[in-house]
Amino acid sequence: MIAFSRRVAQWQRENGRHTLPWQNTQDPYRIWLSEIMLQQTQVATVIPYYERFLAKFPTVADLAAADEGEVMALWAGLGYYTRARNLHACARQVVSDWGGRFPPTAADIETLPGIGRSTAAAIAAFAYGERSPILDGNVKRVFARHFGIEGDPTKRAVEQRMWAIAHAEVPADGPDAADEMRRYTQGLMDLGATLCTRGDPDCGRCPVRESCVALREARQHELPTPRERKAVPERHTGMLVIEKAGEILLQRRPSPGIWGGLWSLPEFADGDPAQACRVLGVAPAETIRLPVFSHTFTHFKLHIEPWHVQAGSLDLREGDHPQVWLPSAELADAALPAPVKKLLGGLFGHNDLFRA
Repeated sequence: MIAFSRRVAQWQRENGRHTLPWQNTQDPYRIWLSEIMLQQTQVATVIPYYERFLAKFPTVADLAAADEGEVMALWAGLGYYTRARNLHACARQVVSDWGGRFPPTAADIETLPGIGRSTAAAIAAFAYGERSPILDGNVKRVFARHFGIEGDPTKRAVEQRMWAIAHAEVPADGPDAADEMRRYTQGLMDLGATLCTRGDPDCGRCPVRESCVALREARQHELPTPRERKAVPERHTGMLVIEKAGEILLQRRPSPGIWGGLWSLPEFADGDPAQACRVLGVAPAETIRLPVFSHTFTHFKLHIEPWHVQAGSLDLREGDHPQVWLPSAELADAALPAPVKKLLGGLFGHNDLFRA
């Protein structure tokens, strides 16, 4: 039978994705930017962020020279904000340690901030044609089904077995090895994203169906082995939308931490917005309770109770977090967490500006 990698690469040439904005390039900066943005985020969501980033920072040197606030503002709404801080730190390290050029091997790329083993291999494969295997979430699903690998793929023993297979299936060396590696790497990504999907795999169009263990044994919905689900912890917080003469009071979130480095609304935990206002040095002229809403993070769900406060007299006190008054018309361009952006967009009638 034709090698697994050859079948995947050939399928990618004929049926894979070829028009994504970060494809058809060997520029490691553009490839790296897309790989970081695509971590735990869907392609359709990433595309507009990717295009805006490139328009603002066309080179790694431009990104390295940027202020962190600019980077966070462009990232706001994409989530997993540690990625944005690592992105900025990585750009600066590429400029300072590598002369503005990305390292030429996966091993060296992996030493940069925010880049793990699989991401480094993907960058090296696409940019330099290096024969280094990837193993992201989609690839783990493909391998689990095709090779009949049981067990939770996030567990070390199972993951190590998959890495061994990943190394064994890398295309053979030869005159066209670089192009074959790029095609194979992209093909694995495309296969997991478009055919070997989590809920409803399209086995009839799969290029490796003849050798797939899960298809042969009708176990597509059993593999990969589901992770043991735990109860999602729930947290509660109050937020103050304090308005004065058309401006909103914002506080910068501490970094590291949830929404670290972003501007957000003052929070309180004791259920008393009046006391929270007094702590800030705000005397409310009017206070209105807004509908409670929820936002789900990776490891917990946050229930937010917002209050709209029209400020009367002010005697703002210096707290632990930097504060700024921002005109409501400028909120759409601020580095705000997605749920805060949606809250303020709805409240001030800027829904067209506050799309995530």
